Amino acid sequence: MFFQDFFWFLLWSFYFIAYLYIVIVVIMDLFRDDKLNGWFKALWIIALVFVPFLTGLIYVIARGKGMAQRAQAARRGVVAEADDYRPAASASPADDIAKAKALLDAGTISQGEYDALKSKALGNQYFGA
Repeated sequence: MFFQDFFWFLLWSFYFIAYLYIVIVVIMDLFRDDKLNGWFKALWIIALVFVPFLTGLIYVIARGKGMAQRAQAARRGVVAEADDYRPAASASPADDIAKAKALLDAGTISQGEYDALKSKALGNQYFGA
């Protein structure tokens, strides 16, 4: 008797989890679709609340191909973060100070920025004023 009850519990748990998955996927697809009118989105969600199994089945049958295309487009939009920036080593501190002085003389940077660049070129940590 215990095994039979346990089997039914597992079966109904699977059905419930599958139902939740379908509802979540349908709602995600509804919000992902920018061609569908807001009123139709609202109608689909209302139908999901009152007749969830039938609505989920009809949605997958009627809009299944579009679901795959929208999911693929959403995956294409996600770009992995590139962490390949490596600061280049300076040729020499004197060159860096000369470049910073030229920028100061041209008025591109302020005296404080020049002091920070000079301190950095010399290998010091500059906290600025």
